[in-house]
Amino acid sequence: MDADAVAAHEIQKAYGDTTALDGVNLAVDAGEAFALVGPNGAGKTTLVRCLTGTVDPDGGDAALFGERPGDVDPQRLGLLPQSFSPAARLSARELVAHYAGLYDDARDPDAVLDEVGLAPEHREQSYESLSGGQQRRACVAATLVNDPDLLFLDEPTSSVDPAGRRALHDALESLVAAGTTLVLTTHDMAEAERLADRVGFLSGGRLVAVGTPASLVAEYAGGPSLLVETEAERDSLAGFDAERTTDGLRLRGVDRGDVADVVRALDEADVAFDALEWSEPGLEDAYLALTGEKR
Repeated sequence: MDADAVAAHEIQKAYGDTTALDGVNLAVDAGEAFALVGPNGAGKTTLVRCLTGTVDPDGGDAALFGERPGDVDPQRLGLLPQSFSPAARLSARELVAHYAGLYDDARDPDAVLDEVGLAPEHREQSYESLSGGQQRRACVAATLVNDPDLLFLDEPTSSVDPAGRRALHDALESLVAAGTTLVLTTHDMAEAERLADRVGFLSGGRLVAVGTPASLVAEYAGGPSLLVETEAERDSLAGFDAERTTDGLRLRGVDRGDVADVVRALDEADVAFDALEWSEPGLEDAYLALTGEKR
């Protein structure tokens, strides 16, 4: 397969006075799972639209498998937009079968519905009678039915219940393992950590950092820490720098195995405390630290 499934160079897009994308550069390898993360309004959906040729950028250019997005064989692509409203009276099976009929070598609709976790008893219901999560699973199934080489999913698990989310995650991991390139947008950092080989942080229309989940956390969120709920004032404890917060003292760089040493140091220093809370940073912490945004 092609070395670069997705390439973007200096993509710019504005809507009136609002800059949605401000010079985005991106490359996604074939067979890679790539997540664009960020809050609503960060530019995720606009970038997907520019990459897939749904809208034209104001500046810059995009390519899929080395071709302009509009020139790529549609049999190779799958796209699920954030807002997708199929015919309301179609059943879930009819919806997937309809899209299967558009391709030369489509998969069995029921097999795909199995993969996304839509139970057989719901497949004959009209789309409009399904719950929001069931509707989303049916839409994902319709997007997967052609077994695409490159799959774009914009907020694929929006409104999906935990069991359905797990089924979708399993299906997407299987696709990527079989060679499909996946580009998804999400504001669910746990989802990005599970599914993505690499993650891109979007903020204010700019791609401010790209890397593996682990490397982004290590670079921007720091190491684990221990919160000591105490009224005591200390600059350090057990060899760790102590930072005063509204909840107590935050000790940075404390591994789980260091907690016992901190407890001994607290006892020896006669420092009273109410509780200890050890935590390890994740992608959300890295994103907030990098962008300066608030929880």
